[in-house]
Amino acid sequence: MTQGSESIHKPFYLTRKKRFNLKQGLFLSLIRTFGFAGAIILFIILFFVAYNGISVLSWEFITQSPTEGMTKGGIFPVIVGTILLTVFCMAAVIPIGVTTAIFLSEYSKPGFLLNMVMMSIYTLSGVPSVVFGLFGLAVFVVAFQFGMSLLAGALTLAIMVLPYIISTSEEAIKAVPYSFREASLACGATKWQTIRKVVLPTAMPGILTGVILGTAKVSGETAPIMFTAAAFFTPGVPKSLFEPIMALPYHIYVLATAGTHIEETRPIQYGTALTLILLVLGMNFLGIILRSRQRKKKTW
Repeated sequence: MTQGSESIHKPFYLTRKKRFNLKQGLFLSLIRTFGFAGAIILFIILFFVAYNGISVLSWEFITQSPTEGMTKGGIFPVIVGTILLTVFCMAAVIPIGVTTAIFLSEYSKPGFLLNMVMMSIYTLSGVPSVVFGLFGLAVFVVAFQFGMSLLAGALTLAIMVLPYIISTSEEAIKAVPYSFREASLACGATKWQTIRKVVLPTAMPGILTGVILGTAKVSGETAPIMFTAAAFFTPGVPKSLFEPIMALPYHIYVLATAGTHIEETRPIQYGTALTLILLVLGMNFLGIILRSRQRKKKTW
């Protein structure tokens, strides 16, 4: 009786197992296909930009200023302006974003107010960048009378990336096991000492990951700085926070759409785009090094 029942149910069991394996194989194949397709598309874009822009890259192109209506010369002020915008933006947004994340994850109490704050943060993360540009124009350029300047552009970019820094930092802090906090408090440490000595060092790799991605996002934005900081042309690097600057993404936009010699400057456009990609990769690489060092400190 037992052998007969096993012989009846065994084919059905094997059929169900084969169907499961078939579905799993199809699903994994689909994931691999989409993954390879995305990687191939990214490689094609990078190859296209590099192929058209590599001939322009040289020491003179990196160290000289644009000349003859930006049809010749280099992009040194453009590179410096992009770096200054990114540095001042992140210098303003990181302390505010991380501090806000600490408050939301460690001190705030669940309730209606916290839910409204979190919903506002997630909503602002999806607002188009051009809206932040108009906000920066109305507030920093006009109301605060900063004018078209490095300071106005950096603050606008800081407000734009602030929700992203808050959300990623908060998730990194919440990922720290609660047992770490309990062990620190049991040893007699205060809550702030626990946060500063235990929680933040443990969450630092995750926080740095958010900062790296935020830096890449800020470096390539055009719409916010178009209204607040970027100039069509400046003869040199800015000497104060209240001067306009040139930036790589806006420079590409100008050369490709608003210039008087669009076809003539086509190689410079691709060279500038390639420089922007290399600059973002360099910033990301520096952030990855800092993150790996934090992880080694955490391990030891």
